[in-house]
Amino acid sequence: MRKLLLTLTVLTLTFVTAQEAEQEMSFEEYNPTSTLVVPENPVTRAKFPFVDIHSHQWNLTKEGIAKLVKEMEELNMGAMVNLSGRGFNRETRDIGTQEYLAGMVRRVEGEAPNKIIIFTNVSFKDIGQPGWTENAVKELEEDVTAGARGLKIYKSLGLSYTDTDGNRVAIDDPRIDPVWAKCGELGIPVLIHSADPASFWDPMDSDNERWLELKLRPGRKRGDDDPAPFDQIIAEQHNVFKKHPNTTFVNAHMGWMANDLAKAGKHLDTYPNVYFGIGAVIAEFGRQPKQANAFFEKYQDRLLFGKDAYNPEEFYTYFRVLETEDEYFPYYKKYHAFWKMYGLGLSDEVLKKIYYKNACKIIPGLEVSQFE
Repeated sequence: MRKLLLTLTVLTLTFVTAQEAEQEMSFEEYNPTSTLVVPENPVTRAKFPFVDIHSHQWNLTKEGIAKLVKEMEELNMGAMVNLSGRGFNRETRDIGTQEYLAGMVRRVEGEAPNKIIIFTNVSFKDIGQPGWTENAVKELEEDVTAGARGLKIYKSLGLSYTDTDGNRVAIDDPRIDPVWAKCGELGIPVLIHSADPASFWDPMDSDNERWLELKLRPGRKRGDDDPAPFDQIIAEQHNVFKKHPNTTFVNAHMGWMANDLAKAGKHLDTYPNVYFGIGAVIAEFGRQPKQANAFFEKYQDRLLFGKDAYNPEEFYTYFRVLETEDEYFPYYKKYHAFWKMYGLGLSDEVLKKIYYKNACKIIPGLEVSQFE
C-alpha cells in the first residue's frame, strides 16, 4: 500500500508539473488562434495600379528585372522606385559608384522602361575634406543626367556619419545645403529617412511597445548619447525642410509620426514642400482606422504609397488595410505589431492619389496616363 501511495504521489506531481509547464511560454510563443468570426476580404492585388516609392533592389540583372516585373504585374504595381541606385560597396562600407548607377539605369530602361525608377545617393563619408560640397553637387547633377530621378538619403545621416574631424554629421549641416538646393533646381524629390522609432530611445521595459523588436534586434537600441537624442535628430531634419522650401521632400516612414496623426497633420501644415511615405508604418494605421481614414481624407494630396523591404506577400496587408473595412486581421511581423489590423475602407479617389497620382506629381517622367 505504501508503495502504491508513493507511486500515485509521484504520478500526481508529474502531472501537475507537466500542467504547469504548459502554462509557461514566452511572449513570442503566445500567438492564439482567434475565435472571432467576421467577414474576411483578403486582397492579393491592388485595386488600382500603384507606385511603390520606397523599395531597395540590388544588382538587378536582365533576368532579375524580368522576374521583378512579373511579380509587379501580379501585385498591380505600375512602377517601383529603387532607392538604392548607387548600390553598396562592401569594401568601403559606403554607397557604390556612379558607374554602378548608370549601368542600372541602362538595364531598367532597356528591359522595363518607366516601370523601375532609379534614385541616386550621396556619400557623406568624406564630408569635411576640401571640395566635398562641390563634388557632391557635381556628382548629383551627373547622376541625374545619367537617368536618376530623385535622391534617397539613408538614416546613416544623423546617426552614424562623422566628418573628417570625427564629429557627428547633423542632418542640417550647412555643408549639405547646396545639395538640397540643387535637388530643387533640378526638379527632383528627396526621399529622406531620419532616425528610428522614438521607442528605440526609451527604456527597454514592459512599457515599451518595441520591447520585442529590441529583444530580437538589440543593435537597434538607442540612447541620448547614441548618437544623439531622438528629438534633436528629428529637429535637424525639419530644419532642412524649413531652409529649403523650393525642394520637394518625401519624409519616409511618416517621419515616425504615424502613431500621432494630429502631430503628423501639423507637420504637413507647417511644411508644404513635404510629402509622407507610408512605408513600414501601415500597422499604425491598422490599429486606428477611424482616425487614419480621416487623416487620409484630409491629407490625400500629400501621401505616397511605399513598402520598404520587398516581399510580395507582405503587400497584401497594405492593400487590405487601405482598401477594405475588414476587422481584426493579422499583421505579418509580430515584433513590429503585436496587435491586429482594421481596414480603413478608403474611397477610390483617395486610393488613386495615394497609389499613383501623387507620385506622378513629384517624380519626373511619370505620367498619370501610365496608370489609367
